Amino acid sequence: MYDRFNRKINYLRISVTDRCNLRCVYCMPAEGVELMQHKDILRFEEIVEVVKYAVSQGVDKIRITGGEPLVKKGIVDLIRMIAEIDGIKDFGMTTNGIFLDKYAQQLADAGLHRVNISLDTINPEKYRKITRTGDITQVFKGIEAAKKAGLNPIKINCVVQKSFDEPDARDVAELCKNNNLQIRYINEMNLETGSFSVVNGGIGGNCSICNRLRLTANGDIMPCLFSDLRFNVRELGIEKAFKFAIGEKPKSGHVAKKSQFYSIGG
Repeated sequence: MYDRFNRKINYLRISVTDRCNLRCVYCMPAEGVELMQHKDILRFEEIVEVVKYAVSQGVDKIRITGGEPLVKKGIVDLIRMIAEIDGIKDFGMTTNGIFLDKYAQQLADAGLHRVNISLDTINPEKYRKITRTGDITQVFKGIEAAKKAGLNPIKINCVVQKSFDEPDARDVAELCKNNNLQIRYINEMNLETGSFSVVNGGIGGNCSICNRLRLTANGDIMPCLFSDLRFNVRELGIEKAFKFAIGEKPKSGHVAKKSQFYSIGG
């Protein structure tokens, strides 16, 4: 699939839930958020049909996100269902890592290729302050479990305030260096003001080569993270939702007044 700016769209990010076991300060308020109703969230079979269509149109990279995807009941089954679809070359998941110790081997056995793990500091007290509830020792166990399961390459997503030279970012980089992990620095973003930049260590945020679409947990195809354009696969049908999303994908991000990171997976 090519959009009107001749960008090849081959990447689909899938948010399977808006629920999360953490309350990261840059993602959601301490009191939590109003969650989607269960009836509005896509069933696994619906997600699989979306993926099948996307792959038939040239998508070969799939990433599972949330919320936190590992709080989704039956997530291993969904991974297996998607992994059975011919044509997927890169199948990953972004997770906070808290439950990876439990699920890493099951995910690998089901067909997941690799994981990105969110980690902004290696200091236990700072980690709890950032996440409000998190136990960083569980993340470290999750990293080891992912390594053992062969979910490689393991990438660490480190959110920074201003620069990758910040003390916490340097500490995370040292952890990655010592444990054969890849680090990606992500400047803290703001959807409502349109504040974003290119990911250091990745290509996210580079609008000129953006190759992705997003599927939200309630079935909206989003052509851009920093846009309020949405095309629902239940209301329009999968083919038409994709057609509109590709046709109206903007040249660059602007602002998103109706979106929140916890429900679209970043």
